[in-house]
Amino acid sequence: MSGQSVQVKIDDGIAYVLLNRPEKMNAINYLMFSDLDRAIKKIKSNRGVRAVILSGAAGNFSSGLDVKSVMSAPMQAVKLLFKGLPGNANLAQRVSLGWQNLPVPVIAVLEGCCYGGGMQIALGADVRIASHDCKLSIMEAKWGLVPDMAGLVALRQIMPKDQAMLLSLTAKVLESNEALALGLVTQVSETPMEAAQQLAQQLMQTSPDAAAAIKLSINRSWTASVRSLLCRESISQIRLLLGKNCKIAATRQLKDPQKPYQDRQSGW
Repeated sequence: MSGQSVQVKIDDGIAYVLLNRPEKMNAINYLMFSDLDRAIKKIKSNRGVRAVILSGAAGNFSSGLDVKSVMSAPMQAVKLLFKGLPGNANLAQRVSLGWQNLPVPVIAVLEGCCYGGGMQIALGADVRIASHDCKLSIMEAKWGLVPDMAGLVALRQIMPKDQAMLLSLTAKVLESNEALALGLVTQVSETPMEAAQQLAQQLMQTSPDAAAAIKLSINRSWTASVRSLLCRESISQIRLLLGKNCKIAATRQLKDPQKPYQDRQSGW
């Protein structure tokens, strides 16, 4: 399930996804875009996965786009940005947006540098846990580019418009505690991988159907109209009440609340 630049290991219901170009500080080339896209699709089809932990090799999450690599191969740049319809996600956008479309929680472990395209990928995660020495930046403006990897989908939900505008225009490099204060990361930890594993275990104690429905409802309804939100809540609740995992959850809470769920439903 692993590609050349992205390693995927599934252990006890957790999919560990590792950006693996340590010699380039995990800079994102065309191969890594493709490997990440394939990894997301395979995880989505795996009923045994209950949570995802996304990290980078050798103490860095990602230094961002490998500009030299991508620009030296014009056809790769075309493939990266091509989309059939303007409203569809292209390959560059799917490696961020794809994490939000998974029916399981995704936790990003951020260490070292998390710049540009790396920040865009991390924004696709549901939770971002950063190390104390992590440095983060929406850095595209320094290269004369616009952030175009769908990170704005999450960014507009987690911080005020003026702060998002300022960070994007200035390409300022933030310390992890500054990022925490702005809502760019969820938590700062001395041991971010350990914190992510503990959180994943905690999340796996709830119904997989409920987790999928909650994630879908929040992501789709956060900036939607009230009518849309009410409709989605009602539809999700009916589906949950009719599903087997709701009954399992009720029985489990009454008899053995510590017993983990074994699999998840694939209908969300």
